[in-house]
Amino acid sequence: MAIASAAPLMAMNGALKMATNSQSYLEVQDNSIPKPQQLIVISPSGVQKERMVEEDMYVLSAPLATSYPHKPPKYSDCAPLFLKVQLNHRYHDATVKLNQFGLDWTTTTHGPIHNCNGALDSTRNVKMSAKAGVLASNGDIEPLRRCIVLDIEGTTTPISFVTDVLFPYARDNVGRHLDATYDSAETQEDIKLLRAQVQEDLENGVAGAVPIPSNDAGKEKVIAALVKNVEAMIKADRKITALKELQGHIWQTGFKNNELEGVVFDDVPEALERWAASGIKVYIYSSGSRLAQRLLFGYTNYGDLRKYLCGFFDTTVGNKKETKSYHEITASLGVDHPSEILFVTDVYQEAIAAKPAGLEVIISVRPGNGPLPDNHGFRTVKSFSEI
Repeated sequence: MAIASAAPLMAMNGALKMATNSQSYLEVQDNSIPKPQQLIVISPSGVQKERMVEEDMYVLSAPLATSYPHKPPKYSDCAPLFLKVQLNHRYHDATVKLNQFGLDWTTTTHGPIHNCNGALDSTRNVKMSAKAGVLASNGDIEPLRRCIVLDIEGTTTPISFVTDVLFPYARDNVGRHLDATYDSAETQEDIKLLRAQVQEDLENGVAGAVPIPSNDAGKEKVIAALVKNVEAMIKADRKITALKELQGHIWQTGFKNNELEGVVFDDVPEALERWAASGIKVYIYSSGSRLAQRLLFGYTNYGDLRKYLCGFFDTTVGNKKETKSYHEITASLGVDHPSEILFVTDVYQEAIAAKPAGLEVIISVRPGNGPLPDNHGFRTVKSFSEI
């Protein structure tokens, strides 16, 4: 079970202990209750207590193991503070709060609370069982998800918007953008990245790569060579940082000048709002630069959706078809287990890469998406309303 706050439990006539070996816990001790039935509330380490939400805490009805090889819990530096809070609360206050949280304070088993009509309060008990899973609209139990990581193209946004709007805009405006911003530090950094990428492409015999002259050759010749390379990269739909950074800067001009407007599927805004309201943190992982991602969700046909998003990942974290990239994302999100992360993508190879990293994976099936292999083994959805 999960509980919203530790403070009300501290009002019980018992001892409070805070552990330092990987988890913190509160013990509500009543000597009239057999020790195996006493309640222990545990919070994970590394979570700021003022930012904790109910699914961050566990309620156990048995004492923590202290026999070998387990180490007994230790008092933390916060113990005196919590003990003072405990002394400033009374038993009645605690019973009221426990009732609000759906815990029956009159029993030693701390079972589910019933409403005034004697019926089981299903709303509270679904919420309290968040650690084990949540009840889906179809009656199935879905696994706990603390984070959802979304792909963009073919998942939140039609592929056609990317291929028919964004890519052509970048291709048609690369020369103009480079000419207008050539001397800026931002564009010079973009050129530096492109030079390194093109040099690598030339060494590997990549089709479409042409040498970029030195700056001594003059601005016009440098830009002309850059345009040829960028056009070839866009045509080949290459997922490389040098291209994506430049595209993001070109699109930034388009969005801010109202020449571009981001497009998302109709079910996306409602889902983002619903997930955010339920405490699920939503992130984006796309081959497009983080700037491009922020622009797309900041200037959509449904307005600014960035308020529902907690962060953005791009190819700097790794290739989307490599498992190590998802290990990096898991480490960044700080979940207890990678299975608490749901990754939604339309690309089978990305799903294959994310699964060995321990993430839950769902494949998005949208109009215009490519076909999936037979017996691919992944759950699919046609709308975020199914998640």
